Amino acid sequence: MADTNSTPQASAYTALGTARTDKVTLPEATFDGVINVPVMHKAVTAFLANQRQGNAATKIRKFVVGGNQKPWKQKGTGRARQGSTRAPHFVGGGTVFGPTPRAYDQYVPRQVRALAKKSALNARAREGSIIVIDGFDYDAPRTAALVALTARLGVADKKVLILTDGVKQNVFLSGRNLPNVHVMPFVDSSTYHILWSDVVLVEAGAIGQTLEPVQETAAPLPKRERVTVERPAKRAAKAAKSPAKKAARKTAKTAAKSAAKKPSAKKSTAKKSAAKKSTKRKEK
Repeated sequence: MADTNSTPQASAYTALGTARTDKVTLPEATFDGVINVPVMHKAVTAFLANQRQGNAATKIRKFVVGGNQKPWKQKGTGRARQGSTRAPHFVGGGTVFGPTPRAYDQYVPRQVRALAKKSALNARAREGSIIVIDGFDYDAPRTAALVALTARLGVADKKVLILTDGVKQNVFLSGRNLPNVHVMPFVDSSTYHILWSDVVLVEAGAIGQTLEPVQETAAPLPKRERVTVERPAKRAAKAAKSPAKKAARKTAKTAAKSAAKKPSAKKSTAKKSAAKKSTKRKEK
């Protein structure tokens, strides 16, 4: 199944989300309008199969520890003859026909993969889901910049795939913490990534286009408002620190100290009197 369509155009924006007046004509070499659904299905299933590790494994009876001795003698017990307790029908025995480590890799020819990727890009272009960005020039990673860009483009609630012109570490780090944003170079994108996304943001240099820079002022980034919630325990702690309660605490502490000192003074006087009596007895 193959459909053809004329070369589409895509709307262009700046890295800050300002719309440009002129639209960008997508290159005919890639966006020729061909959409081959079976090839895309083959590429996606192969991609997902290649992600599997195939580590599932079970032990057969020869790998299970123990069971080297017959559980009972061959004859005379009235039971069936058994040679090992590690047989499959014993508890703790080996597994029959269980999974073993294997590779799930599927090979797809290079030309088939290229056709599938082209078909996925054409499908997104036909839906009008491809947006061209003049250039991502980030001096440092800034997640808030990508959040503001997706908000201004109206795709904050969609899955966004950002395709850069080559490897750009700062752009990748800016979108790494966003669950609905995936950043990767244009040449590394696959059919799965393009079909996963709802909107594709392509850098102009990645598709061979050069857009003149537009002077614009950066929109203020949204600031997070810190919301403080007072809990009952904190309220009680604040109320306990009132001046009246502080004074009551001080008086209670002083009263407790004075009460603690009085018995000690009585004990010391009693000890002194006992010592005097003992000295008098010795003199006599």
